[in-house]
Amino acid sequence: MSQHTRQGTTPQTIPPGGAPAPERTGAPDGRRLGLTLGMLVLPMYVALGAPSVALPAIGRALAVPFGATAWILAAWSLTSALAMPVAGRLLVRWSPFQVLVAGVVALAAGSALAGAGPALSVVIVGRLIGGAGAGATVIAVFAAATALPGRQRIRALGIIAAASATASGCGTLLGGAVTAWLGWRAVLAIPALALPLLLAALPSRRALTRSGSGSGSGSGERNGSTGRLDIVGAAVLSVLAGSLITLLQAHSVGLPAPVTLVVAAAGALAAVGLWWRVRSTPDGFVPRRVIASRGFLAAGLIGGTVFAGYYGVLFPAPSLIEQATGGGPLEAGVLLVPAAACSVLAGRLVGTLTDRFSGWQVSAGLAALTVVGVLVVALFTGPIPIVLGMALTVCGFAGAQAVLVSLAPDLVAADDRDTAQSLLNFMNALGGGIGPAAVAGLSGIVPVPVALAALAALPLAGLVLSLTRRPTAGRRPAPDAMRGSPR
Repeated sequence: MSQHTRQGTTPQTIPPGGAPAPERTGAPDGRRLGLTLGMLVLPMYVALGAPSVALPAIGRALAVPFGATAWILAAWSLTSALAMPVAGRLLVRWSPFQVLVAGVVALAAGSALAGAGPALSVVIVGRLIGGAGAGATVIAVFAAATALPGRQRIRALGIIAAASATASGCGTLLGGAVTAWLGWRAVLAIPALALPLLLAALPSRRALTRSGSGSGSGSGERNGSTGRLDIVGAAVLSVLAGSLITLLQAHSVGLPAPVTLVVAAAGALAAVGLWWRVRSTPDGFVPRRVIASRGFLAAGLIGGTVFAGYYGVLFPAPSLIEQATGGGPLEAGVLLVPAAACSVLAGRLVGTLTDRFSGWQVSAGLAALTVVGVLVVALFTGPIPIVLGMALTVCGFAGAQAVLVSLAPDLVAADDRDTAQSLLNFMNALGGGIGPAAVAGLSGIVPVPVALAALAALPLAGLVLSLTRRPTAGRRPAPDAMRGSPR
């Protein structure tokens, strides 16, 4: 397929007026593909919800402070975020199915290592590996879903978002049951089940391969680099993200002052290096034309703040329920099931809302839900307010994931779609790592409710940013916009 043809048929999911674009005939069914891809993401998001219930048991078994166990969640989110831009560049050469296989293998291997780890450091290494595999898998899944036209795309993304939020929320029930019956090690090994689930994607292999060959080759032509990875750009972005999460948890893990200063200095240097790399290498790991596209950074920041609110509450919620009820991990998991069920409702409603409102307006409402949810958990005691607050943040998380990921292709040129998706998912997942890290770090200084109240400032910033966007910002630039020279 020629480059001109791809650009001419790339769909507009949330155009300025809010109405869905016409769909192409002969396209894969969004519902069927969404169900297949949604099943594949289940183990990855269970890997976030299930361990949150097991954290108190892990802390006791490994004789580490509870705050230090936040690394089990944050490490996964960190490498998941960092792997996403890398996987986006791999789509230049590989099909989504190939990236999917590589991601699932790393996911399973890392989870097995985490489950067998004799010390917290080994557990964290396993979670780092598993998180990287999860990040690659997510990008492959979204690359296939966003290749669908118009309403089929939002339908598939809604199903995937509902599956991810349900898994991360119902993961608490699964994690509680497995912790009570089989122990915390089995909980950390659950994502290894992604390997047999990969077989379910085989019937959809043609659709996954076709979407990759359609977008990947175009990206290679556009970047003019035949898919070479910008190692320097990837390195400075990795150091910056890792330094930020480490600094947030420095107090809770007892990081010595000299080490903290070194980490802070490394983060500052990485920030300067990233700024220099973006300016000097427009087609690098973080392409300047992508992040300069109107509305792109706003979409990433909004998603990151909503994810931070959701995962920040998910970290202490099971422990707070155990304290309030006097029960164990199984009871906490059962009580959180209604909150997880709200993700299904959010996933189904998002398509209807985007028919009536612009993507920015919908994201503003979802950010507002997240702010209220975080504050409910912070200000009220007892299991019912905790479950209610979790339900609101689950709705924000599931809805924002579908809306913002669907909006991303309309903010950049057609051939930058995969790169834009990977960077947007990077910012979302990084927010998911910042949330629990911030709560863990602050809870070592102030009470947990105060830490959660401070966390609410992040989705509040996302709400303000959503309200300041204009619906006309959703228009995608011309294919060769912001290039140094036309092709």
